[in-house]
Amino acid sequence: MTPTDPTHPTALLDAVVRRDSAAPLITFYDDATGDRVELSGATTANWVAKCGNLLQEEFDVGPGSTVAVVLPVHWQTAAVLLAVWGCGAAVLDTTAEDEGRLDGADVVLAAQDRLPELDDADVPNLLGLSLHPLGLGMTGYVGPARDFAAEVRGYGDVFAPWQQPDPTGPGLVLGALQLTLGGLVEAATELAGRLGIGAGDRVLVVDETAAEAGPVAWLLAPLAAGASIVLVSSPDPELLAARAASERVTATLGTRIEGVRQLGRPD
Repeated sequence: MTPTDPTHPTALLDAVVRRDSAAPLITFYDDATGDRVELSGATTANWVAKCGNLLQEEFDVGPGSTVAVVLPVHWQTAAVLLAVWGCGAAVLDTTAEDEGRLDGADVVLAAQDRLPELDDADVPNLLGLSLHPLGLGMTGYVGPARDFAAEVRGYGDVFAPWQQPDPTGPGLVLGALQLTLGGLVEAATELAGRLGIGAGDRVLVVDETAAEAGPVAWLLAPLAAGASIVLVSSPDPELLAARAASERVTATLGTRIEGVRQLGRPD
C-alpha cells in the first residue's frame, strides 16, 4: 500500500463517503419478516460514529482492547465491526457457547436471542442488540445486559479516536486466524481484486454465505473496491432474481442468479 492508501478498515468507509455519501451503501433484507433497510454511506458512517463513541467513552475501548461480536450478518453488525476497528481495537468473532471463547473480551455485543447463554457468563460489559429494523431497543428482556439501542442513540455522529489506530495492532481474531488492522485492509483489497469486485458494483450476498466467508469478504472487500452491498437474511430463493433486478445488483457472492455475474467464477 502507498502512504495515501487506507491503513485500517474504517478508513475504507471514509473513502466511500468522500466519493459519494448519498448513494446506497448497505441494503438489508430479512425475508423472514419482510423488512428492508437501506443505509447511504453517510448514514452508515453516522451509525459507526455513534457506536464508536459509545465504545470509547463508556467502555474505554481503544488500541489493545478486544470486543467480542456475537451477532448475525446484519446492517447493525457492519456498523459495530467498523466502529470497533475505528477505535483501534480487535474484533473477537466467536461462538459464545464455545468454552472460554469470551475470556479476555473487554466488551461483548450480542443479539438479544443469544443473551440467555451469556447472562451468567463472567462478562465485564455486555450489550444486547434487538436487531430491530429501525434500530429500536430490546423488548421482553430482563437480564443484566445493557440495551445497545438505548445507549447508542445519545452519542454523536462524528467520531475521533483518542488514540489513532495502529495498523500493526490486532484487528480480527477468528478461531485460529488473526489479522492486524492493516492486514484486514490488505486482505480485503486482495480479495476484491481476486473476486473481480469493481467500483460501482452492487454485490448481493445471503447471510449463510456471508457468515461462512467472514467479514473480510462480505463487508470489507466491497468497501475496498468502492462497491455497495445488498445483504439478504433468511433468503427466499423465489424472490432473489426479482430483488436482484430491482436493486440493480451487478454481482453475487456465492449465490447463482441467472443473468448476474457470480464473483470468483469464470463467465
